Amino acid sequence: MKRPHIYFHIDVNSAFLSWSSLLHSGEEGYPEDIQKIPAAIGGNEQNRHGIVLAKSVEAKRYGVCTGEPLARAREKCPGLLVFPPDYDQYVRCSRKMMQLLAEYSPCVEQYSIDEAFVDMTGTEKLFGEPLECAEKIRMRIREELGFTVNIGISTNRLLAKMASDFEKPDKVHTLFPEEVPEKMWPLPVRELFGIGRSTEKKLEELGIHTIGELAQSDREALIRNMKSQGAMIRDYANGIESVPMVSKGGENKGYGNSVTLPSDLTEMEDVRLVLLSLCETVAARLRMDQMKGSVVTVQLVDSSFRRWSHQENLGHLTDSTNEIYTSACRLLKEMWKNRPVRLIGVQVSKAAKEEYHQMTLFGEAETEKQRKLDAAIDAIRGKYGEDAIKRTSFLNSQYSHMSKGLNQAKRKKQDKM
Repeated sequence: MKRPHIYFHIDVNSAFLSWSSLLHSGEEGYPEDIQKIPAAIGGNEQNRHGIVLAKSVEAKRYGVCTGEPLARAREKCPGLLVFPPDYDQYVRCSRKMMQLLAEYSPCVEQYSIDEAFVDMTGTEKLFGEPLECAEKIRMRIREELGFTVNIGISTNRLLAKMASDFEKPDKVHTLFPEEVPEKMWPLPVRELFGIGRSTEKKLEELGIHTIGELAQSDREALIRNMKSQGAMIRDYANGIESVPMVSKGGENKGYGNSVTLPSDLTEMEDVRLVLLSLCETVAARLRMDQMKGSVVTVQLVDSSFRRWSHQENLGHLTDSTNEIYTSACRLLKEMWKNRPVRLIGVQVSKAAKEEYHQMTLFGEAETEKQRKLDAAIDAIRGKYGEDAIKRTSFLNSQYSHMSKGLNQAKRKKQDKM
């Protein structure tokens, strides 16, 4: 009999908050633990622009939501403390976690900056039974890295991810197929992976309110009403990962970052704000690895899961944030359809170590000036933190505070899109 697969899904609890707290606890302007107060990671406190990237449990009790404008969040929670993101710190913490996970399996699939799937099939003799091994990993991350995670265990990635979203923080949960009726079916349908607000509304109009009701609904009726999405979410409700959560690509030749927001974006300016954040993180990672890319791709997914993807070949290698962002904005303008946007992604592909210096349309002197500026910015931010310096082209802009870091408020692969 073929041995079933065993997957772990590791998800950092309040990643941006815990990682920022880990770096800044005790510093001026930071309390001992920002996770224990009404706090958020997001926009600049002076210009009061931007969106919430992450929020504490205390802020959540006031109704603060990831992805909503900070002005609205402050209306809900007048005492909300907002701290700037520090992407360099987030990358360091993420890499340390991925390195630790690699000690347990050669198959670690990074799903976002704070999430990973680990194929643990056949490792029982090395590390013990799945629950025992997951507890060891959870405790090691807490004790050695200083932050906490939830770990979900199952026979496929979908159920492992669903399990990790159960009670938090610092917990291990299982969701094996035989446990689905008891543990998953009673949950509201919105708790199922892949279901957003518009899909929830459609299902409620069909009289479907729980995951169990969706699992037992008429498949053909769902397909008539929701096309292929109806078939997919019904399979998901039954614990069947019919649409793979992780694609099987070849060697990674690109650097990407994407974010799925719980609140759909309807204005192009809001999408540009998120694009800037994504471009900044991708460019910083390129420079960190001493790599450059020549093709910029922007991907959008709307509230009905329709996807658009446009790309541009720059004709030369680059790791410049400004150049990548300018290209991304051109692509966004080409593909904008005035539809609510749920996922935004940016990728720089055909990445390579530049063996020789290429002349560009910007001119030799300007290119060298930009290269030195990017290097100086990275060095200063890495040593003194995110707000130590801002790019002059972004000063007084509502996007300037977004120059580093945006989480996948979960929810898509960072390294391969």
